[in-house]
Amino acid sequence: MFRSLHPDIFIGTASDRYAGWIGSIYPKEKYQQRIERRPKVIKGKTYSEAVLPIDCLEDYFGHFSILEIDYTFYRLLTDEQGKPTPSFFLLKKYGELMKDQDFLFLKVPQIITARKIHQGPGYLENPSYLNPHIFTEHFYKPALHLLGPRIKGFVFEQEYHRQAERLPESELAESLDHFFKALPPDNRYHLELRTESYWQSPVFQVLERYGIGQVLSHWTWLPPLEKQLIRAGGRFYNSGNQAVIRLMTPLGMRYEEAYANAFPFDKIVAGMFQPRMIEETARLMHLAVKQGIQMNIIINNRSGGSAPLIARRVAEEFIKIKEK
Repeated sequence: MFRSLHPDIFIGTASDRYAGWIGSIYPKEKYQQRIERRPKVIKGKTYSEAVLPIDCLEDYFGHFSILEIDYTFYRLLTDEQGKPTPSFFLLKKYGELMKDQDFLFLKVPQIITARKIHQGPGYLENPSYLNPHIFTEHFYKPALHLLGPRIKGFVFEQEYHRQAERLPESELAESLDHFFKALPPDNRYHLELRTESYWQSPVFQVLERYGIGQVLSHWTWLPPLEKQLIRAGGRFYNSGNQAVIRLMTPLGMRYEEAYANAFPFDKIVAGMFQPRMIEETARLMHLAVKQGIQMNIIINNRSGGSAPLIARRVAEEFIKIKEK
């Protein structure tokens, strides 16, 4: 259903190995006896996540055409000595299981995109922030070596900045300009700025100059998706004619609350799921198609309970609008 929706529509999820998806995209008879558990601690509360073996990727791509890899956000692919990290070897396994028509979005490590990194009891200034050498040598080149054209996009996600931490938009734009100017030319770069006050002309000019896509993100402290595109002048800036929508959390709901409500990710959760998110996503999909833009939709469990079931709602809404 998802692969055949439209040639310019690509739907996928953020991560892939959730046992809560058994019965929706993973066959029960194949995986019910192969579930492993791993602890996940959020705000002092421990959850026992049920996960599937990595070979479930074959069944995943039987439904979806794209997948966002999240674990690359937490570690580079090679260390300071150029030796492969565990993330390198895990990404290598993914590449070995993929077919030519399967594609990945890679989250760029936070050590490159975050101004501050969590260390110990608080956050410290990140000395590697927007370092083009680290990105190129320790992430971009190893990723190309492993996956080549199967990489559909790189997502640069910057954390939310409280008002006291915010830079003048001109200063941020200058930093982004120096960074993207120094990167290897590539039309697969997409920037997600989670601080709305940065969405100003100087920043959008940098996106346009280097063909960097603006990620439209359905996330806690951001406005609705269509308003985000309006703030960008109604334009898709990516030079590869790609656009990205990430459905992360309900508007107004913090990460820890969204995770707790969605867990164990096996159903759409009443009272958490926001229908407007689906309606706006579908309308933006049609807008992109009309403009000859490939639209990539990445769905997180935390946006409403179960990413595959939310994907079905998105697809159904897209079809309903098409039939009107």
